[in-house]
Amino acid sequence: MDEVISFGTDGWRAPLSEFTSDRVRIVAQGVADHLAADGGAGDTVAVGYDARDTSAGFAEDAADVLAANGFDVVLPERDCPTPAVSHAIVERDLAGAVVITASHNPPEYNGVKFIPADGAGALPSDTEGIMANLGTPAAGDPTGEIRRVDFTGPHVAHCRRLVDASLDGLTVVYDAMHGSGRGVTGDALEAAGADVIRRRCTQDAAFGGTPPEPTPEHLAGLADAVDEHDADLGIANDGDADRVAAVTPERGVLDGNWFYVLAYDYLLESGTGPAVRTVSTTGHVDAVAAAHDCEVVEVPVGFKWVAAAVDDHDALFGGEESGGYTMRGHVRQKDGVLMGLLAAAAASETALDDRIDAIEDAHGEIHQDKTSVDCPDDRKQAVLDGLSTALPDSVAGVAVDSVNDTDGFKIVLADGSWLLVRPSGTEPKMRVYAEAGSAARVAALLDAGRELVAPVV
Repeated sequence: MDEVISFGTDGWRAPLSEFTSDRVRIVAQGVADHLAADGGAGDTVAVGYDARDTSAGFAEDAADVLAANGFDVVLPERDCPTPAVSHAIVERDLAGAVVITASHNPPEYNGVKFIPADGAGALPSDTEGIMANLGTPAAGDPTGEIRRVDFTGPHVAHCRRLVDASLDGLTVVYDAMHGSGRGVTGDALEAAGADVIRRRCTQDAAFGGTPPEPTPEHLAGLADAVDEHDADLGIANDGDADRVAAVTPERGVLDGNWFYVLAYDYLLESGTGPAVRTVSTTGHVDAVAAAHDCEVVEVPVGFKWVAAAVDDHDALFGGEESGGYTMRGHVRQKDGVLMGLLAAAAASETALDDRIDAIEDAHGEIHQDKTSVDCPDDRKQAVLDGLSTALPDSVAGVAVDSVNDTDGFKIVLADGSWLLVRPSGTEPKMRVYAEAGSAARVAALLDAGRELVAPVV
């Protein structure tokens, strides 16, 4: 087994010095053997890829290996959003997909995801099966057929059916961050009637000098453009367009927690159903759900857990504060294209700033932040074991009400604030999150969290 290859929270990502054609072929062979062992031998598999310079070539490497193993392969006509690949799996009844993408990572990275036949994120049973089958790729002439098909057209059509709203009169600034959302999300908004102003909608190997991650520091230009054009809304996607960020005229780049609350609250105006959120996502979701007599299901960090719970509970909405969300009726995959349409539909009826004002009036303000503590991967379990016997009765002067150990330790306090300590699934770090009614209180909780972790790291 190649020790460099390791599937984390959402696939394997690595710098290009490690992410090589040979290793992509090894992973593709692992996928082929895993699918064959699962009864999928000879089925059709999708191979998708993002806008990175190297992704198309790596996608062809993966397709060649799968075809050599007897699988027919469909490739998109161009780089495309990851959710379009998930939709293609379900729409075309495929055995699964390999997607070459490093998502929001810098341009010197690439990565590979496996998506199973249900279009949702791969669970450990899938990734462990792939890892167990890593080996020398099959040689010889391919027995499977490789062909190009349209992934984005059917995906956008499905998104527009789900969000069937007229956006006439709405002005949206769309920022593709030079990723695979270009020519997709902005066009979908325009087709629904919006006046769309586009930013960073060309392919650029360097992503304009910043990683294609829709964070406030990377979206300052989008916020300026919303102001300059007197736009109603700004929408951005990450590199493979499975994540979304929104910008409002008054508040600028919205925190991902606010996006979740706004989207769920909007959907509850015309429907009902549970919400699925991760342990790191705001408790304001619970307040909005309670106001509509709806349940909230809490799951570990990682969209694969959201996807599983959405299915189990027939949820109306599901997601996490990092910018990934889905809704009932859609493939169980985070989708920045669909969410761009949903945010615009909500804004076309009531300005998002006004919606936030109303939610704050009803449920209070949201303040959340996070930090990290360095921790080698091989120490993470020991840190969790140490914390299990060192959890305090109070944090920053407030009594502990309950502890949730779904993913690390989420310490809920008597005043409704909380502190979460969990191991990162992608970096050698322990993550520390906090939520409270004020920024000062969040800072105090984060300080307490670092002090709690430090003795056991």
